[in-house]
Amino acid sequence: MSAIPNIPEPVHENGINHKTTQNGTREQDLDQLLDDALPKAKRIDSPTQAGFTATSANDTTASGFVLHNTVVENQRPIKVIVVGAGYSGIYHGIRIPERLRNAELVIYDKNAGVGGTWYENRYPGCACDIPSHSYQYSFNPNPNWSSMYSPASEIQAYLESTVKKYSVDRFIKLRHEIKSCRWDAQASRWFVMVEDLETETEFEDSSDVLIMARGGLNHIAWPQIDGLGSFKGEIMHSAAWNQDYDFTNKRIGVIGSGSSAIQIIPSLQRLSGTKLSCFIRSRTWISPPFGQAIQDELKMDGFIFSDAQKEIFANDPEAFFKFRMKIEEGGNEIHDLTMMGTEMQKGAQAHFEENMKKRLAKKPELFDWLKPDFAPGCRRLTPGPGFLEALVEENVEFVRDRITHIQPTGVVTEDGKHHEIDVLVCATGFHTGAPPPFPVTGIDGIALPDHWEQRATSYLSLATDKFPNLFMMLGPNSAIGTGSLTMMIESVGDYIVKCVRKIQKENIAAMTVKSARVRDFLAYSDEYFKNTVFMDECKSWYRKGNTVTGLWPGSTLHCIEALRSPRWEDYDYGYGEEENQMAWLGNGWSTNQLEGRDLAFYLLPRFQQIPTAPLPEENADFKIRAFSQ
Repeated sequence: MSAIPNIPEPVHENGINHKTTQNGTREQDLDQLLDDALPKAKRIDSPTQAGFTATSANDTTASGFVLHNTVVENQRPIKVIVVGAGYSGIYHGIRIPERLRNAELVIYDKNAGVGGTWYENRYPGCACDIPSHSYQYSFNPNPNWSSMYSPASEIQAYLESTVKKYSVDRFIKLRHEIKSCRWDAQASRWFVMVEDLETETEFEDSSDVLIMARGGLNHIAWPQIDGLGSFKGEIMHSAAWNQDYDFTNKRIGVIGSGSSAIQIIPSLQRLSGTKLSCFIRSRTWISPPFGQAIQDELKMDGFIFSDAQKEIFANDPEAFFKFRMKIEEGGNEIHDLTMMGTEMQKGAQAHFEENMKKRLAKKPELFDWLKPDFAPGCRRLTPGPGFLEALVEENVEFVRDRITHIQPTGVVTEDGKHHEIDVLVCATGFHTGAPPPFPVTGIDGIALPDHWEQRATSYLSLATDKFPNLFMMLGPNSAIGTGSLTMMIESVGDYIVKCVRKIQKENIAAMTVKSARVRDFLAYSDEYFKNTVFMDECKSWYRKGNTVTGLWPGSTLHCIEALRSPRWEDYDYGYGEEENQMAWLGNGWSTNQLEGRDLAFYLLPRFQQIPTAPLPEENADFKIRAFSQ
C-alpha cells in the first residue's frame, strides 16, 4: 500500500509510465494521472493567443478558478524580437536559449554581418580604446588578441567566432532593417515592420517582448556646417568610411577631436605624401595608456603581444586568468577618478599634464591649446596611442579657429583663411541617447521621441514607462566612466532575461515600469552626478545640457550589484483575462517529473550550497557578494 495518500499506486511504486508519445512526451500518461488524482477540478490544457482552452467535463470549482494543466515552470510559448546583432544582441542570442524554454527568438540586423559598430566602423586606426581583454565576454576569453588595444577587424572576428561557437547565427536575420515598432494593447504584442534589404520587400512580424540592442554608436551625426554639401572633393564620415579611397599624396581635412579623430589622425599622418589640416576646437585630455603597469611587467614591445605571450595565455589557464584579473581590477580600482576633488583625481591631472607635455615636446605650444579647463574624465578619456606624436609632425596643421563655412575646394575658418583640401573626414560621432531612427510607439500610441522630448529617461537604463514589454541594452544612463562595458552589457542582459522569464512563467500580458520609479531613478542619477567630474564645464556626449544622460550613476561593480536582483514591485502588470494571479502554480507538478529528469536533483553537488562550519557567516562567496535571489 502506498505511504503517500491520494497518489495512484502504480505511480507511487513505478513513477509516471515511461512510454512516450510520437512527440516524445508523456502527455497521455499525465492526463490520465491528473484525471485520477484531480477528478473535481476543471483544467486548462494549453495557452492560446486569446487565453486558455478548458478541457474537462466537470464544472469549475466554487471559486470559479480554472486549473491550468501545466507544470509549475509553466514554459508557455513566448516570442522575443531583438533589434541589433552587436555585442548586446549576440549576448541575448546566447542567454535566451540557454535560460528559457519554449521561447522563439529572432535577431534582426540591417548590416550584412554581425558586430554592430565594429562592423560599421572601418576607418584606419579603428581600435578598442580600453584593454582588449576587458572588452570581451567574461565567459569567452580570447587569448589571441594581438594588441593591448586590438583593431576593429579583430574585434569583429571575435564576435563572428562567438556567434559560431554558440550557434547564435540560427536566430540572426541579416540585411533586415526595422522600419517601425508598435505596441498593440489589445493583443499584448509588439508589431514590427521589417524590410528585407535583399528583396526590397517589407513584412510584419510580432512578439511578446521587444529588446532594443542597437547600441548608441550607429546613428551618424554629420557636422552642421554651411556649405558642407557644396564640397567637390571626397567627403566621408568615420562611421561610413570609403575603403576604396586612396589617401596617399592627398590634402586631408579632419574635423573632430573625439575618440575616432584621435585614432584616425595618426593613421593618416603616416601615409606617404599626406598633408593634414586638423580642425580641433574642443580641448581634451589624452591619458597615458591604460594598463601601462601591466605592459611594463610583461615587458611588452609597445602595445603588441608577442607570440610567446599569446602562447602562454592559450596554454596556461592560470596565468591567463591572473592576467585578466589584473586588467579588470585595474579598471575597477580607479572609480575615485570620477569624483571631484579626490586625491586620485588631482594626481591624475598632474600625471596627464606631465605625460602630454612630454609627448608634445617638439611643439610645446600645442599643450596650451589642448589642455582643458575641466577635470580629467569630464569627456571620455582616450589614451590615443600616436595621436599627440602625430600632431607635432611637419605634415600636420593644428587648426583651432572655428569653421565658418565650406567651399567646393576647401574649408574656411574664422580668421578668413581658406584651407585647400582634397578630402574631408568628419569624425563627428553619433547621435547618442536619441530614440531609434524608426518610429516606436507605446501605450495609447505615444511616440518614443515625444516621450523623450525633454530628456531620454529610463529605469535602471533598461526600461522606460509607457512602453510595455520593451527593454533596452545600452539605453539612457547605461555607459560607464571606468571599468568594463561588456560586464555592464552582461548584467543588463541577465536582468532582461529574468524579466522575460517572469513574463513567460506568470502569464503576464504586459509588464511596464512605473512612471514614479523612472522619476525616482532620474532624481537619484541627478543627485549622484552633482559631485562627479561629469558635471564639470565640458562638452560631452554623456550630457544633455546640465544633465548626464549617457552614464550609469555609479561604478561598474555598483551596476552589477544593482541589477542582480530585480525589484518586481517597480513594475505594473497586466494579466489579460486571467483573474487568479496564482494560476502560474499550474497543476501541482514539476517539469522534472513530467520529463523524467533527476527527481532528487537538489542533492547534486552543483545545486548544493554547503554552509561554512563552524561559522556560516564566514562563507567567502557571500563576503564578496551578499546573498540575493
